[in-house]
Amino acid sequence: MRPLDVDNRMDVSARFADFADREAHGNSARYDTWCRAIAADHDLCALIASLPAHKQQPNLVLAATRYLRVPELPAEDFLQWLRDNWDDVRHEVLARATQTNEPGRTAAILPLLAQIGGPIALIEVGASAGLCLYPDRYSHVYDGGVRIDPADGPSAVETACTTMGGVPIPQVLPKIVSRSGIDLNPLDVSDPDDMRWLHALIWPGQRERNQRLDAAAAIVRADPPTLVRGDLNEQIEALVDAVPAGVTPVVQHTAVLAYLDTAGRDRFYGQMARLPCRWISLEGLAVFPQIDATIPPQKHLDDNRFVLALDGQARAFASAHGQRLRWI
Repeated sequence: MRPLDVDNRMDVSARFADFADREAHGNSARYDTWCRAIAADHDLCALIASLPAHKQQPNLVLAATRYLRVPELPAEDFLQWLRDNWDDVRHEVLARATQTNEPGRTAAILPLLAQIGGPIALIEVGASAGLCLYPDRYSHVYDGGVRIDPADGPSAVETACTTMGGVPIPQVLPKIVSRSGIDLNPLDVSDPDDMRWLHALIWPGQRERNQRLDAAAAIVRADPPTLVRGDLNEQIEALVDAVPAGVTPVVQHTAVLAYLDTAGRDRFYGQMARLPCRWISLEGLAVFPQIDATIPPQKHLDDNRFVLALDGQARAFASAHGQRLRWI
């Protein structure tokens, strides 16, 4: 292994400690404990620092261990398992990407999508297996009481979202007439290995997310979307142009553009400004400075670190998996 300087190790340590504090704490006790243990182990931080920078994400490294069926271990035993199985973990990390396909995110997007006149051709960049292309096929419960069901009745998929700030909760679901997506490596819900990876991306202890994933996959399996393999910046114009007259193209994405460099994000932002489509984005703060600039200054601090925007204008803060939504 090539020599590693201390700064690389410390960067990895800080990244895992931050993930424990900001993401795992209160959401997954096992990930919280494991990330803190990794952050305190300089040798393991060195191993992770040997990965390409974009492969050092805590969620990706941990998902690889779950894909390899790591047992439910105390922190010290988990660290030893990670050392003993590092070659296999490294192989999976290098071969895969964080393609978390959480149907719950549709609850955050729905208040904007329902404002757009239909019929709608829904297009998703970074679509993974396409599970977020079916908001009209899922049931949505807001604030524990306001429920919206598909026209044919309650769905096997149910999202739950807590709102603040006067979110315009829709009364009916939008009319979506076509579903398509772009991904560098589209996942297939009919492929057992792809499903295994999607389940591995769900954090330990989140049983309801696993159940929702299986229910959403069944819906997608029965009526698959059109998923295009390729670069989102290279493919998006053709998909928008293919939408027939009388149908509104809506491009959406959730937690995807952070994986592009600044030039790639700027190119995509420019395409969204130019192409004849509506644009719904759900990305972390600082992913699009152009969108962040539309947030009123007093609204910049929020525990929900994702920004929901319509056509480049910030509308709400949201949690990563759509559990909470606060209108700006």
